[in-house]
Amino acid sequence: MKKVLFIATVVKTHINVFHLPYIKMFKDNGYVTVVAAKNDYQEREGLPRIPNCDKYVDVPFERNPFSPRNMKAYKMLKKMIESEAFDIVQCNTPVGGVLGRLAARKARKNGTRVIYIAHGFHFFKGSPALSWLVFYPVEKLLSYMTDVLITINKEDYNRALRHFKAKKTVWINGIGIDIDKIAGCSADRYGLRHKLGIKDSDILLISVGELRKLKNHELIIRAMSKLGDASIHYAIAGSGQTRDELENLAMQLGLESNVHLLGFCDNVQEILKASDIFCFPSHREGLPVALMEAMAAGLPAVASDVRGNTDLIVPGKGGFLYSPDDAEGFAEGIRRLAQDQELRGSMGEYNKESIKAYDIKMIKEKLSNIYFASE
Repeated sequence: MKKVLFIATVVKTHINVFHLPYIKMFKDNGYVTVVAAKNDYQEREGLPRIPNCDKYVDVPFERNPFSPRNMKAYKMLKKMIESEAFDIVQCNTPVGGVLGRLAARKARKNGTRVIYIAHGFHFFKGSPALSWLVFYPVEKLLSYMTDVLITINKEDYNRALRHFKAKKTVWINGIGIDIDKIAGCSADRYGLRHKLGIKDSDILLISVGELRKLKNHELIIRAMSKLGDASIHYAIAGSGQTRDELENLAMQLGLESNVHLLGFCDNVQEILKASDIFCFPSHREGLPVALMEAMAAGLPAVASDVRGNTDLIVPGKGGFLYSPDDAEGFAEGIRRLAQDQELRGSMGEYNKESIKAYDIKMIKEKLSNIYFASE
């Protein structure tokens, strides 16, 4: 039987968020499916749960590319890839993408196809010079070891096409979202808000993403302090290392009753349906699934003017875009939407229509043509 290996840094917050439909697609096409990723589940949550995965290997990846533990991860991958004769090695995430392609060099010479999905290069317009000095030459070198380089936003695609040397470079509209599922999701708006102590007439801002500096959630809290409106609440669905910092900031600004840290949520789509405005102030994105799902749920967005977000949001039609350092701008965008129910509705409807091009059915067809074209 044919075999495919999915490589990513972590299971819970990457493989199980982005790749389950495609693992199933390989399974349905007769492949033995193997996943190599770090188990980022808490001990109380048990072992990783990966539907349609025939074999899971816990590889000690570290997000820090310079961590010495990544050498152990590389050796594990190399041994596995060279001994198991995979037909396809599908690499994902920066560290998984680097180590996976390096580990597959010998196997590639023997016919293994190496595919890398760039969920967002670390170097981009406006990124620090250090990102260009460190990550750009690495990706350029590794492109020589890549059969298919898949990009998910226009900036990455144009740069890869001009400067990198993968056998084939393609652009797809992300990894897809299930628009039918989101549209069919019903939510108890009153009940969800009641649990948070939020009135139905209040304005609920929602962000979805890990609690880490990159996601820049503190900017929305600072923007709220400029609004001075007790009827505006901010909920964040996600867990992570900056939780204490966000709680402390909310207390310092007198917003502890208006900021709600929900932790990791498995009912995000219901929460979106119970919210009014999606806020997404990230410093860096590839093509954010969280923003796409919010658009499909019919929410207007106030987001950072960065790669990925600019692929999705049309300013003035689907929301507003501001610099990720512009708390005043975010406050103004939130104020305009909070005060204008009709504007929220029209922008939400615009987003629901424009996001249809990112439906998972279309993405599956495109990826199927890439994965199985040579069969």
